Amino acid sequence: MKKTSVDKRWSVSNSSVYNLGYHIIWCPKYRRKVLVDGVDIELKRLIKEKCDEREWGLENVEVMEDHVHIFVKCRPTDSVAYIVAQLKGYTSHELKKLFPWLNSRLPNLWTRSYYAESIGIINEETIKRYIENQKLKSNSSHR
Repeated sequence: MKKTSVDKRWSVSNSSVYNLGYHIIWCPKYRRKVLVDGVDIELKRLIKEKCDEREWGLENVEVMEDHVHIFVKCRPTDSVAYIVAQLKGYTSHELKKLFPWLNSRLPNLWTRSYYAESIGIINEETIKRYIENQKLKSNSSHR
C-alpha cells in the first residue's frame, strides 16, 4: 500500500485512493482460554508475519486468553472475510506445529465466526450529513 504525500492516512493504487481499516475479533473454539503460556506471543508474531506478507497494515493487535483483537488496514480488493480466513488459517496451522498440546484440546483452533467493524477517521453521522448536503449544493448551483 503506497501512502500519499498529501495525507498519510490515504493510500493509493492505480485506480483508487482509500483509507480502509477494520477492527476484527475472533475466538478459539468453545472460547477456550488457550492463548496463554507463549501461544499469545507467537500468535502476535504470526499475525504480523502474515500481514507483512500480504501488505496489510497491522495498526494494533492484542491477544487475550480467549480472544484476539486486531486493527488492520488493507486495499479495497481485500475483503474482511479474506483477511480473516488468511489470518485464522495461517495462525492455526503454525500454532499447532509449535504447540502440539493445542491439537488435543482443540481439533479446530478457531471458531468459524468473527466480529468486524470498519474504522475511519470520519464518523457515520458526518458522512450522512455530507451526502445529504450534496443534493442541496447541487440544487442551489443549478438556479
